[in-house]
Amino acid sequence: MRTRLVFALLAGAASVLAFEPFGWFPLMFASLAVLAGLLARAGRTRDGFLIGFAWGWGAFIAGVSWLYVALERYGGMPAPLAGLAIALFCAYLALYPALVGALFVRLRGPAALSAAAVFGALWLLAEWLRGVALTGFPWLAVAYSQTPPSPLAGWLPVLGIYGVGGLLAFLSALAALTDWRKAARWQRLGALAVVVVLLAAGAGLRGQAWTTAAGQPVAIALAQTNFDQSLKWDAERFTDVLRDNFALVRDEFTRPDPPAILVLPETTLPTLLDLLPEGYLEALAGFAAGAGGDLVLGAFRRDEAGRIYNAALSLGSAPVQHYAKQHLVPFGEYSPPLFGWFYRLASIPMSDQTRGASDQPPMALGGQRIALNICYEDLFGAEIIRTLPQATLMLNISNLAWYGDSFAQPQHLQIARARALETGRPMLRSTNTGMTALVQPDGRVTDVLPAFERGVLRVSVQGYEGTTPYVRFGNAPALLAGVLLLALAMLRRAGSLRR
Repeated sequence: MRTRLVFALLAGAASVLAFEPFGWFPLMFASLAVLAGLLARAGRTRDGFLIGFAWGWGAFIAGVSWLYVALERYGGMPAPLAGLAIALFCAYLALYPALVGALFVRLRGPAALSAAAVFGALWLLAEWLRGVALTGFPWLAVAYSQTPPSPLAGWLPVLGIYGVGGLLAFLSALAALTDWRKAARWQRLGALAVVVVLLAAGAGLRGQAWTTAAGQPVAIALAQTNFDQSLKWDAERFTDVLRDNFALVRDEFTRPDPPAILVLPETTLPTLLDLLPEGYLEALAGFAAGAGGDLVLGAFRRDEAGRIYNAALSLGSAPVQHYAKQHLVPFGEYSPPLFGWFYRLASIPMSDQTRGASDQPPMALGGQRIALNICYEDLFGAEIIRTLPQATLMLNISNLAWYGDSFAQPQHLQIARARALETGRPMLRSTNTGMTALVQPDGRVTDVLPAFERGVLRVSVQGYEGTTPYVRFGNAPALLAGVLLLALAMLRRAGSLRR
């Protein structure tokens, strides 16, 4: 058993290489196939739980350990406690593949096809549950590794990230559980046909245009300010930060070819809007309006009741518009109940925020309707599609400087690629330290700035309208399929027990 646990741990850790910045997407098939093969040899529910837990802990320790940087370097938490917090958080995340392992041992059927279907359904439902439980943390959902050139990328506009994750788990398990030497010829050919057809269909769907161009292309400038996180909240540097943002806005809108829209990152103004120097916002708005354009920037906004929002606002030719972040980060942006002790160990500015409304309209700018999302909100596809089909463009503003030079930046860009595919719309990204980019509706990154460099990415962007199947139906079809397959497996097991 110890050997199996070691193999599961290593397979989980290796799965991280399937994501960016490595992008070896076939490794996810191999990693899940190893997990399914190990679970098929487990005779007890307890063994299945431990094998799934080992796989999950290896995957998350290798894949999201960059969270340590936020706690220790910028949050001020003592190193041993920060390490323990990350280990425990990864242990919590590992409970979801552990649940898959335990239930698979209980419910799998004798045939490879039915057992693989059970594995795929369990994986789909477990990843969805991880994405919604306790506000959700769907980072490293396996289908994020299947952006182009993976043939499964074509399924993303149809099934969404969880549906493709279930499909990926099913194919991996089918390959692992089929006895390619001893099974009947028809069984081997049938398994091979299923794999080939699903992969070929995904490759074919990549050529399907679900949405069509809307309006004229718009010139957009995406700023990457590259402010050091350790200095951004330093009171002595506050004036410098304001001056740098001011100069950036002035220089872009006084160029011979100014953009129609200039975007600055999340919390580029590290204070409440009502605490800015008098006339500062008016001056920024003047630069934008003078060039016939608009400015979108991130800052903290306080309402009449004193509630604080992580917000974006537009200034310039169009009327002022606001967006307030809806999906806040636990511990970073608000304190879950009973966790006041956490803030006695860590020092995180602006950590008592309020959620924005769920029905905020897109911003009308530059002849387009732009759906805003802030930082890790773009992990939640079911929330992103609330503004569709009205929105023609999607815009993410982020500040990942909290996580240093790590996998966080390229992994987050890959998540944006999945959202573009699901929605059939471009995803624009303006970030503090990276990766500032333009993602096309087919998931291709056509323009990107190097991480940890100050710069402005100037792009011409075409808006799109229409609906993909995922925009129309969300996660419901995939979840329904998973529940039905699981129900059939439970009925089969109940029938076999009665006999």
